[in-house]
Amino acid sequence: MNYIVFDFEWNNAYDYKAQKGMNEIIEIGAIKLNSQFVVEDTFKQLIKPQVSRRLSGRVKELTNISLSEIKEDGIPFEEAIRDFSRWAGTDETVFMSWSNSDLYVLVSNFIRFFKTTNVYFIKKYMDAQKYCQYFLNIPKGSQISLANCADTLALNINEENLHRALEDCVVTAKCVKKLYDDKLISQYIHTCDEDFFGRLAFKPYCIDVPVTEHYNVYKERLVCPACSGKARIIGEVECVNKSFKALCTCEKCKKKFWAFIRAKKTYDGVSVNKRIVPISKHRKIKDSNK
Repeated sequence: MNYIVFDFEWNNAYDYKAQKGMNEIIEIGAIKLNSQFVVEDTFKQLIKPQVSRRLSGRVKELTNISLSEIKEDGIPFEEAIRDFSRWAGTDETVFMSWSNSDLYVLVSNFIRFFKTTNVYFIKKYMDAQKYCQYFLNIPKGSQISLANCADTLALNINEENLHRALEDCVVTAKCVKKLYDDKLISQYIHTCDEDFFGRLAFKPYCIDVPVTEHYNVYKERLVCPACSGKARIIGEVECVNKSFKALCTCEKCKKKFWAFIRAKKTYDGVSVNKRIVPISKHRKIKDSNK
């Protein structure tokens, strides 16, 4: 099996056309590895930013990339991607990056410049960070940086060269090679199709309108906390702290209660959490006087 380790440097920009911020890729770095993790070829390309003409101070400090360097050696993103995909080839190569944030940024740039989420030349992908963290017993929910992983594995690297795309690729390859397990690595390799990239690009969000094309809060199945009878929403529904608050009544025992319903739109549909709260005596008297 052959591998391509890739890494991007990006600039924080505000896309006035889409009315939102984005991470615009300004450098691509990649290395080709054979099955023994020997470097066979490299790719490096600066990209002229189109969304923002300025580089943030953090990016310049972290990467030492300058606008003059980009103006001299950079090319448009669309051209850089065509060159990168030709260099990568069409073989069933496994693409690899340190965390999937680079892949997420690539998809977001594809949406901006190519109007699609499908990164057509990546057929298989592996998150090198997740793979290495398995061996290092990193607690679930925590992450280890590339530099700290290399330090933990006692790898000889020059940290001053980190945060440039090509150099980060080399260090990532060294970390994976140090922990290589032929049987285990296959468990971290994902097949990439349009669904894979669409799922990666989708951002779950809380629904804050009672009736939408995806969801209708009035159709929620509610159960009375007193008698387990069927209940229904009465009156208006309001959204409080990203949850719907609704006054409900039981069709069987006629008791009233509050229902707090949080509906989140996910890539696969809508997930719903419900909480039933009895009405206090004071609030009950207040509602009955309406």
